[in-house]
Amino acid sequence: MSVSRYPTEESSSMPKRAEIGIPLVLDFSDEEKVGTIQLHDDTLVVTLRIGRYDVKRVIIDQGSVADIMYPDLYRRLNLKPENLTAYSSPLVSFEGKMVVPKGQIRLPVQTGTDVVEVDFIVVDVFSPYTAIMGRPWLHTLGAVSSTLHQKMKYPSGDQVLEIVGNQTAARQCLVVAIQHRPEVETSATADNGL
Repeated sequence: MSVSRYPTEESSSMPKRAEIGIPLVLDFSDEEKVGTIQLHDDTLVVTLRIGRYDVKRVIIDQGSVADIMYPDLYRRLNLKPENLTAYSSPLVSFEGKMVVPKGQIRLPVQTGTDVVEVDFIVVDVFSPYTAIMGRPWLHTLGAVSSTLHQKMKYPSGDQVLEIVGNQTAARQCLVVAIQHRPEVETSATADNGL
């Protein structure tokens, strides 16, 4: 998977034009799997700087159409209900249930020296993750992620930077999610002799 971004050159007397040169290429090689536990089905879980804090257990999810924040993180960032702006569209949870968001909040997310203002939708449901960084953030940053390689790459200036995932954290989140299954589902499964 590759995405190219050509650096541009600006001059006060000339209009913007693409610089002829080597494009930045965001790709992943087999050598980059070294250091990961293979074969795996792990999600890409990273630590990001959100607001002024380093936040662990953030899942990078290319399938998410929104950037989501869960209540645990919201409280730890010392945010109050009055910090939220209205957000009226319901969302569908992993379980397929409709979730009414508590609201929306804009916070800076820093990767390296790059800062992107992110509109997080705050939902009050259980999650082993603190936040989901979805396509809005990935596209704004120009990032490409690979769960196989447990990395995310993005262009920054004239270089390609990367964020490395934490497979241990991803597996811990999976265990917590499995252990948190609602009692109704557990009882129904037991009743069916499964």
